[in-house]
Amino acid sequence: MGDQLLGTEYENDENYRILSLDGGGAKGFYTLGVLKEIEAMLNCPLHKRFDLVFGTSTGAIIAALIALGHSIDEIHDLYKQYVPTIMSKRTRKGRTSALSYLAKEVFGDRTFKDVKTGVGVVAAKWVTEKPMIFKSSIDQAHGSKGTFTPGFGISIADAVEASCSAYPFFDRKFITTALGDEVELIDGGYCANNPTLYAIADAVKALGKAHGDLRVVNIGVGVYPSPKKWYMNAIKKIPFNSIDLLQKTLEINTQSMDQLRTVLFQDVPTIRVNETFSQPEMATDLLEHDLKKLNILRQRGRESFATCEDMLKEFLR
Repeated sequence: MGDQLLGTEYENDENYRILSLDGGGAKGFYTLGVLKEIEAMLNCPLHKRFDLVFGTSTGAIIAALIALGHSIDEIHDLYKQYVPTIMSKRTRKGRTSALSYLAKEVFGDRTFKDVKTGVGVVAAKWVTEKPMIFKSSIDQAHGSKGTFTPGFGISIADAVEASCSAYPFFDRKFITTALGDEVELIDGGYCANNPTLYAIADAVKALGKAHGDLRVVNIGVGVYPSPKKWYMNAIKKIPFNSIDLLQKTLEINTQSMDQLRTVLFQDVPTIRVNETFSQPEMATDLLEHDLKKLNILRQRGRESFATCEDMLKEFLR
C-alpha cells in the first residue's frame, strides 16, 4: 500500500495516535529496533502517522528527531555515532560535555516551532521537584495559555539535553525560558521515565479527545540482567551501588507510571512493547557503550515487534 493511500486513510480517521518512548540511556537501541519495524510496516515516516510523540531521556532524543521528520535509519546512524562516545566517558564532566555536543550537533538551533507533529519532552525541576514538559503546541497547554511559548522558548537541543541529564552521572542542566526564568533541570526519568500518562493527559484534558478515539503505542527499552560488579568498577569507574540504584529507580518509576495508567485510563487502547530478557549474555545498563551489545539490543527490539504486530497494524494502518 502506497504512502499516498495511507495518508488519505489517515486524514479521514478520527483516531488520535500517540507514540510514547521510555527513558533508558543507551538501551534506546532497543526502542529503535521496534520503531524500525513499525516504520517499515507503515511505509512512511512516523511523524505522518502519529499526532503526538512524547519522550523521556533517550526517548526524548528519538521523539524529537521523529517530530522533526527524521527516519529511524537516520536516528540509528546518529545513535551509533554519538551514544558510545558519551557513555564511554569516565567522568560526569566528560559525559556532560559529550551529551551537550551531541545535542548541538544533531539539533542545531531548531526550536519547537520547527516540528512536524505534536511533541512532548519530559524533564524534571531540581529545586521545586516538579516535572517540566517542553511542548510544541498551545493546544497542549493545561493553563497559562496567554504566556505559552513552544518549548518555553528554548531550543530543542537544550530541552533534550535537560531530559537526558541523569544526575549524578551527568551535570544538571540550566536553562533560561522566554519569560526570563532560570530553571535547573535533571533527567525526566526521575518524574516520568515512562511518559505515557502525561501524553494521554494532554490528549484527553487539553485537546479534549475521547478515550475511545485514542490509540497509544508505548515503547520501552527492555529489561535486562545487571552487569557483574567487576565490570561496573573496572570498565566504568562508577560505584556499583550508584548506577544500580539509578537503574532501579528508573525501572520502578516506569512500572508505577504504567500501573497508574491502567488504573486511570483502562479504556484507552494501549499497546506497550517492552520485553524482559533473563539470559546472562543480555546483561547491560543505561551506560552501555559496546556497539556489538547495542546492536544486539536493536535486534531484540525488532524481534519484540513481532509479539504485537497484528495489534499494531490495527492501531496504525
